[in-house]
Amino acid sequence: MAILKHIAIKNADYGDIQRYLIFQHDEYTGKPILDESGKRIPRQEYYLDGILCDPFTFDLECMELNTHFHKNKTRDEIKSHHYIISFDPKDSNCGLTGERAQQLGLEYAKQNFPGHQTLVCTHTNGHNGSGNIHVHIIINSLRKYDVEPQNFMERPCDSRAGYKHHLTNNYLAYLKQSLMDMCHRENLHQVDLLTSAERKVTENEYWSNRRGQKKLDAQNQPLIADGIAPRKTKFETEKEYLRNSINSAALHSSSLEEFQQELLDKYNIQLKISRGRYSYLHPDRTKSITGRSLGTHYEKEYLVEQFETNAKSQETETQQNVSEKEILSPDQLPSSRRDSSFKSGQHSKDEEWKAILFVKSNLHLVVNLQNCIKAQESEAYAKKVKLSNLKEMAKTVAYIQEHGYDTRESLQNTFSESKKNTDASRNALKDVEERLQKINKQIHYTGQYLANKSVYAQFCKSRNKGLFRKEHYTEIALYETARKFLKEHSIDGKLPSLNSLKTEKSKLLEDKKKALEAYQHCKNYQKELHIIYSNVNSILGEIPSRQQTQSRNRGAR
Repeated sequence: MAILKHIAIKNADYGDIQRYLIFQHDEYTGKPILDESGKRIPRQEYYLDGILCDPFTFDLECMELNTHFHKNKTRDEIKSHHYIISFDPKDSNCGLTGERAQQLGLEYAKQNFPGHQTLVCTHTNGHNGSGNIHVHIIINSLRKYDVEPQNFMERPCDSRAGYKHHLTNNYLAYLKQSLMDMCHRENLHQVDLLTSAERKVTENEYWSNRRGQKKLDAQNQPLIADGIAPRKTKFETEKEYLRNSINSAALHSSSLEEFQQELLDKYNIQLKISRGRYSYLHPDRTKSITGRSLGTHYEKEYLVEQFETNAKSQETETQQNVSEKEILSPDQLPSSRRDSSFKSGQHSKDEEWKAILFVKSNLHLVVNLQNCIKAQESEAYAKKVKLSNLKEMAKTVAYIQEHGYDTRESLQNTFSESKKNTDASRNALKDVEERLQKINKQIHYTGQYLANKSVYAQFCKSRNKGLFRKEHYTEIALYETARKFLKEHSIDGKLPSLNSLKTEKSKLLEDKKKALEAYQHCKNYQKELHIIYSNVNSILGEIPSRQQTQSRNRGAR
């Protein structure tokens, strides 16, 4: 999927971008990589061309043009614009090479940035290690020659020499549509760039996460070398913390008040509403982050719809639970479910009954004093750990007797069965989430199709279609994109109604909630059995190795 990025550059030294394109740079700091003699190292493979300029004197020619028109003198002026076209790594299987990407970049630049001095450079190694091919297009913000007026130009001066590149929302939509059309023509992987992202990650956040993860890994490395498990292994940006917290709070909230209170009590996040727009205050910040910058799933429209669905689901489940509690009791259940003797042929039925009556206990792992550095350094702490281990052993023995585990093999079989149940529930949850994502996409494009249908009908009836398209470019592009998507995903050529899609979505949201509860239930049960199983091994003097413990911990998660 090709994506388009735009960066406005205020640096007056045009040579910086030339050196970045030609020489190797550190992907985290952006600083050039030097060899042993202190010289810059050229990139292994790149393709460089210039439009209306020589690529190796781009900096001098841009400064001459700025001087001629007396522009780009102040510090706050945008001196150049940097566009990046990143192709999907899978496009290499479709015949895309660095040389072909360079040709497409030149075609794209000539079509969309006429009259500008332009550098086009293709790199074949992605900065994130994925190896994706990407094209850098750098234009001088000042136009060098007069050109014919284009549909994406809103002002008469946008086509005249001596005036600056004017990027508007309509222009950006045109650039994205142009890239999508080019990729479809070349049979490359492509997604809809005109649709707002459900989870929006900016360039700055991406690099902040990369730098933070690298720093965290460096901090954890000495701990891992000493045999100590780090408390935190995955770095989380402030925006990612907000997204995860909002997702969790919205899943269990049936009203705005519940959602707001859970965010504050559980995650220390303040929800602010201004003119119908949601913004969130991170506990470590003084300025709020808008829901729009996080993605469409964190804005008012999506969350309110989820609250309503949760409220209906909770009301239905409450009525069902009340009726079940009045009717069912352990004595009234079949004997196959009441039997707790884990004998051959009855294990699966008993496991099912245990899963139904599972209540999370307060059990903890028995600490291995041989691997506990703090206990070896402090005799008082070692004594404290020994007392704690005795309590956990006593709890473990009581648990085994209470649940009727006659042999260690029966406990091991139950633990293995719980792993299978957890995997099955996880797969069921993923399946529901995939179907929900698909239906959300259909609802989005259906709404986009209906919202712009009237404008497109006027476009079809207009006499001057070129002028009408220029005035309503964004609406027409959105309509055509939605129509194309719906046709590709329609059944027998018929488009589903919005009401039927919303009904199906409500059902899927209920299924997702039930699947998530089932998964959490199975996961907690598996984690508890893992603790019991590990404690039994410790009591019997068969303490598992560190690698075995880590692998079981991963399985319990």
